[in-house]
Parts: sequence; C-alpha cells; structure tokens
Amino acid sequence: MRPEPDLRNLEAILDFHVASGVDAALDEAPHDRFAESAAEMASRQARQAPPIQPGERPAPACPAAASSPAASSLAVPAVNPALAASAEESALVARAAARAATSLEELRAVLEAFEGCALRLTAKSLCFADGNPQARIMFVGEAPGGEEDRAGLPFVGRSGQLLDRMMKAIGLDRGSAYIANIVPWRPPGNRTPTPQEAAICRPFIERQIELCDPDILVCLGGPSAQALLGSRDGILKSRGRWSEYATGTRTIRAMATLHPAYLLRAPHQKRLAWRDFKALKAALEKKE
Repeated sequence: MRPEPDLRNLEAILDFHVASGVDAALDEAPHDRFAESAAEMASRQARQAPPIQPGERPAPACPAAASSPAASSLAVPAVNPALAASAEESALVARAAARAATSLEELRAVLEAFEGCALRLTAKSLCFADGNPQARIMFVGEAPGGEEDRAGLPFVGRSGQLLDRMMKAIGLDRGSAYIANIVPWRPPGNRTPTPQEAAICRPFIERQIELCDPDILVCLGGPSAQALLGSRDGILKSRGRWSEYATGTRTIRAMATLHPAYLLRAPHQKRLAWRDFKALKAALEKKE
C-alpha cells in the first residue's frame, strides 16, 4: 500500500508554489514551457541554417572562427540572438495586425488570435479594456494582476478599487472613463513585463488609443509613461507634468501619475496623486 501523504508537507509545497507565483491551475497536466521554447528556437535555427551540400564540410564552431579578425565582429552578444530576433519579428507582426484593425472589436479579435506573446500561454484571460471607449479620458496601466486575470477586466482588484475611488473624487466612474494596460495578459506571479513583452504588445495599445481618440491620456505608473510618453525619468519626477501624445489622427494632452498599486504600498504619496487628479479635473472642465 502507498503511504498516506503528509498533509503538512503538501501544504508546505502548495505555499511554496503560491509564493513563487504559481497561484492558478491552467490545465490538468503540467507543460514544460522551457522545453517547448528550446524546441521552437532549435527549429527556427534549423530553418534559417543553409543546407550542407554533398561533400561540403560543416562550418567550424564559433570558438574556432572567433580567432580571425573578421569573426571577432560576430561575437555572440549577451542577449540570446534567437530570442531577440523572435521578439523583433513578433513586434513587426503585432504592428501589422494592429494597423489592420479598424474598430475596437476587430482589435480585440486580433489580440485573442495573436500568438506572438508567450504571456497568453500562462494567462487565463485577455484583459482588453473596461469602461466607455467614447470617454474623453483614458487611463493606461502596466499589466493585469491575478484578480484581473480571473475576471478578464483591467483594474478590478485592490488597485482597481482605489482607482475607482480616485476617479470618483473628481466626478468620474467607469462610464465616463476608459481603462486599459500596455500588456493585456497577466505575467506569471504578477512580475513586471519584460521589455520584449512590452515592445511586442505596444502596437496594440497604441492602436487602442488611436481608435478611442480620447482628449486626455493618463499613464498610470512609470512603465506606462516610459512606453507611451518616452519618459526616462522616474515616476516621482515625471508625474504631474503635461506632455503631448500623438494618437495618429491628432495630438492630445497626456500626463503620468502614480499607479494605484504603488499608492497601496506607499499611502503617504496619495497627496501627490490627488494633485495630479485635480489637474485632470481642471483640464476636463476647461474643455466642456
């Protein structure tokens, strides 16, 4: 007979996985995504490599070739070139697919079918947007979290509830604002999206902003400000300053402010966010 499992050990293993970010079961059987990625890269490299002709000796390995001056310029960079090429190709495909969408419904359908971002394999839901696409103000965050992934909507967890209260303080709600993220899929363990993941997804949020065509764009947090406004400063330095964003059809006013998730960790900074939201309210009232 097999011994009964020790419940304390099972609980410890479960706690370890939750702490590591494994907090949802996506399938009944486990998948080795690392092996799948390695097989895909090997297949890509095999397709790109020129065939060896009969009687031809294969090219020498990189260590031997690197001894010549010409080969020294082909030194392998720190970043895996196969991964870099894959990210660039995916970003190009994303840009072409996003440009082809003529409505938000088409853009959502394009994202649901898009296979160029690996985050869609580990996320449960596509968190496309929430609110009113005809609203005059659009908020863009970084990426969805666990509660957003389960609901399929951005900003519904604790940070979303705080955002709702912040909007209510200046007379807004989800019927008078539009809310989205740079990356529409939750990264495992709520980690920060990699620069490659953000670059792949950026054409979709840029097209989303263009199709909504708001009067004011609000970037929630530093990553959003960096991706959309090209900000190189930290969010505490760049927040509250008006800048411009080209939607593709016109130029609109844009501002970066503190992400609600940051305010939950640093509530003493809410006074800064309140200043920003008062400026947003004044800008909205001025154009009415």
